[in-house]
Amino acid sequence: MAAVAVNNFRTITTVVGTGAPVEIYTAPTGYTSVFLLLQVTNTDSATRTVTFNHVRTSTTTELVKEFPIPAGDSLDLLAGKLVLQTGDKVSITGSSAGVLKFCASVLETSNF
Repeated sequence: MAAVAVNNFRTITTVVGTGAPVEIYTAPTGYTSVFLLLQVTNTDSATRTVTFNHVRTSTTTELVKEFPIPAGDSLDLLAGKLVLQTGDKVSITGSSAGVLKFCASVLETSNF
């Protein structure tokens, strides 16, 4: 039998788009995920906004809604930890495509 990793550390990066929120991470089956860092950087010369959501089944909870990020600045989306159960998702959208850069660190812990 293959060994199951107890802990997996992941880094997630993406360029934030506009329109409907895009799911950027789903907690894998058999794991609880703990986000340690959630950051968005605005690389544009104008203030842009970001919306970041937690999604469980059909319930979407806005953790940050249309929050302004000044030009050349960053926003830490997480004041503490964010725990996702198996199947939970996070999604993100912004006010301008291609200028908001997202980075996250997540610890996936086996439930077995």
